[in-house]
Order: sequence, then C-alpha cells, then structure tokens
Amino acid sequence: MTYRRVCSMDELWQGEMDLFEVEGRKVLLLHTSKGEIRACDPRCPHQEFQLIDGDFDGETLICSAHHWEFDVASGASVNPTGDALKVFSVKIEGDDIQVNMEDLKH
Repeated sequence: MTYRRVCSMDELWQGEMDLFEVEGRKVLLLHTSKGEIRACDPRCPHQEFQLIDGDFDGETLICSAHHWEFDVASGASVNPTGDALKVFSVKIEGDDIQVNMEDLKH
C-alpha cells in the first residue's frame, strides 16, 4: 500500500472535520470524539452533496442537504440505512496523518 501525508495531527483537533487535497483528490478527514482519525470521500453517497457543509458531533456525520446520517467509525448510513460512505485507510506516522492512495483511485 502507498500512503501519502494529508496533514499533521495539529491541523485536525478532536471532534473536528476538514477537507484536504492529496495528489489532486479531495479527502474528508474526521477526528472522532474517541481520538480516531477517519477518512472518506467528501461527497454524500445519496446525491453527492459536500459533506463538509454538514454537521459532525464526533461520531455521526450528517449531510446538510437531506440530513442523511453516517456512523464515521464504520462508514455505514444509520438514517436511512442501506448505504455507506466511501472510506479510505488511514495510518498515523509520527504526527502525520496519511491515507492509502490505492483507496483514492477507486
């Protein structure tokens, strides 16, 4: 697997989300209330609205357009069920948050 640096841990505080670009591809990073870093496609799978405009409570991401809710730990939709965020593998190396570039290609 090929990982690339997205940002440092200092750039994404616990309970926050932010949009980053890695080699021309946008990635939404989320720092959960449990201290985990998650990465996903920044578009809602429902109608591709930008998830950065939604709400994040540290565990659940809510799309601003139609209020679809996603569990960021699994990526699964919780309201309604049956869909999921496109998630990317993350690793922390030192202070750097990195994402798997293979995941970004699909």
